[in-house]
Amino acid sequence: MTKLDKRGNPVSYHSQAAIEALDHAGDMLAAYQADTLGAIDAVIAEHPDFALAHAMRAGALATATDKAFEDEALKSQKAAETLAPKANEREQLYIAGGRAWLGGDLERGVELWGRASMLYPRDLTALQLAHAGDFFLGYSHMLRDRVARVLPKWNRNVPGYGFVHGMYAFGLEESGDYAAAEMHGREAFGLNKQDGWAAHAVAHVMEMQGRGKDGVDFLEATSAGWEPGSGFAYHLWWHKALFHLDMNDVKAALKLFDEKISAGGFGQALELIDGSAMLWRLHVLGHDVGKRWDDLVEKWESRIDHGYYVFNDVNAMMAFAATGNVTAQDRLIAAVKRAAGAQGTNAMMSREVGLPAVEGFAAFGRGEYAKAIEHLSPIRAKANRYGGSHAQRDMFSWTLTEAAIRAGDRALADAFVAERLSWKPESPVNRAWAARAAKLNGKQAA
Repeated sequence: MTKLDKRGNPVSYHSQAAIEALDHAGDMLAAYQADTLGAIDAVIAEHPDFALAHAMRAGALATATDKAFEDEALKSQKAAETLAPKANEREQLYIAGGRAWLGGDLERGVELWGRASMLYPRDLTALQLAHAGDFFLGYSHMLRDRVARVLPKWNRNVPGYGFVHGMYAFGLEESGDYAAAEMHGREAFGLNKQDGWAAHAVAHVMEMQGRGKDGVDFLEATSAGWEPGSGFAYHLWWHKALFHLDMNDVKAALKLFDEKISAGGFGQALELIDGSAMLWRLHVLGHDVGKRWDDLVEKWESRIDHGYYVFNDVNAMMAFAATGNVTAQDRLIAAVKRAAGAQGTNAMMSREVGLPAVEGFAAFGRGEYAKAIEHLSPIRAKANRYGGSHAQRDMFSWTLTEAAIRAGDRALADAFVAERLSWKPESPVNRAWAARAAKLNGKQAA
């Protein structure tokens, strides 16, 4: 007799207690709790022949997009595939999705996880894996539409209803529907104060709208819910630091970097990305960050030559360019060139965005601002092809604006400043750029 999880999805395993324990681990995954892997491992320790548990572990590790976790992900994937003959259709889709992703076909992996979520619309973990994949692929509208496909099958009586609305809120934000995104995000967070992804969606709305004070106040007011036990809190603190930086409060941004963003010791690529992205913004604006780059550089150096996920490589280059680490820069550029000549999704990302990006940031670090613009400007419109959010990809505009001003290029400086002011006309950082660009023209900013 087929057993069901708490949302009515079929599970091929014989132990209801194991299914319930895996349900709990899935809820932890949806809330980005730090010990999610431990919860899955506990299930596997007692039930080593539970195919879905191995497949979920493989998916969670794979979507960390970190070469350091690949061996463990492959170990779980192999275990899941060994048990695949006894798995049902839903579980087979999980296993196939993990196989595709770990084999380098990220797009196929997302499609398979997404297929599972359509056939079983109350499968929260399949939806989350596909949603995460859409993020890493830069599929802004699919972040919204994939959730919209299943949303009618959910209601407040289904466990995890709030998590689905939190994902939908983020998709709405990335699609530019800020009012609806904030509404759904606040609703989701109201249902579950532990839902850091829902809070994240609201923070993104405020970032895109230039609502710095609102963002600081919102994250401070909600942190008691999403911070305890979270494996995602560092990223929300990063958003708070962004708000402070946009308001020219560098001291507060650095305090958050020291006390919150770097608190985990940069043990995974996602944390390293936030560290690089914050310090690079400060570096571009001319602020001395002292020895804060040192740990980041060391951790990024250990990941050169992997050719694993080029979004990581670009953020690594920021650390190497800011510190003048020419050896690491050369190694990284060579690695991205190799990746661009290979097969798979990352090869496409590396060719279209990654290679010009790493070369552009390296040029900026050398003070070759015209060359930086030459590399970075053509990829400005297609940067979504290498993944991340609008807020993360703002690094291109941020760097181009400063490069144009330092190069003394009147036309480009005016253009890049106008672009930034169109999004955030009251931003102190943007207005400071406008004032500097105006001096190139021999006139005062309006």
